[in-house]
Amino acid sequence: MFPSYIRAAVARVHLFNLSPAVNSQHAQKRLGRGQGSGRGGTSGRGTKGQKSRSGNGKPKAGFEGGQTPLRKRIPKRGFFNQTGNTYAPVNLDRIQHWIDMGRLSSSPEKPITARELLLSGCIHNVHDGIKLLGNGADQLKTPIHITPARASQTAIRAVEKLGGTVFCKYYNDLALRDEVKGRTDRLQAAPTLRKDIMWYTNWHNRGYLSPTALRKMPIVEERWKTISEQLVKYKTQTFEQKK
Repeated sequence: MFPSYIRAAVARVHLFNLSPAVNSQHAQKRLGRGQGSGRGGTSGRGTKGQKSRSGNGKPKAGFEGGQTPLRKRIPKRGFFNQTGNTYAPVNLDRIQHWIDMGRLSSSPEKPITARELLLSGCIHNVHDGIKLLGNGADQLKTPIHITPARASQTAIRAVEKLGGTVFCKYYNDLALRDEVKGRTDRLQAAPTLRKDIMWYTNWHNRGYLSPTALRKMPIVEERWKTISEQLVKYKTQTFEQKK
């Protein structure tokens, strides 16, 4: 006679011969059902104390028994801006060095973007976009064409002095991800916050939605013109005042 846990092997698996694995199912432990059950009285929790009370689960991370936890005892300095952006800085001397090594190139029709900077190793993380800075402007010898998210005035003057171009373009998280991966099958979002609208519609910042930029950029999408017309209406829009 074979033991009950040894079952005869079958050729195929069917619904009628499916069953749980051996010892995979156990009867529920029933607490507080009298002294005869072996788990009556205090139900295995002992007597008194914090862990014997009803509803006491596992203490949350950082709980120190009721005393002031360490995260509250350490002084705090500054704050973190939840709506702020962290840009990846790129200096002009670094771009010139990458051009000298043959790892970067640009043209008006194919400017340097976050994708080229990341794949070439000039930066290691795009964060919330690229910000072009003017450090090492005296070492820049090659006209470059670049479309960062932001650019300093020093960098803009240095690039345009050599015949290059800088056009700042807005990227949200999805648009920046598509830019890095080289996807062109989705429309890129337009700026929605007031500070972004003010920035990218201003030619002083070389914003790509400014009317001047739309005339000078070699590659312009038709929807950019429509977006620019809608976003700059506030400059000439007037409202009727109650008499």
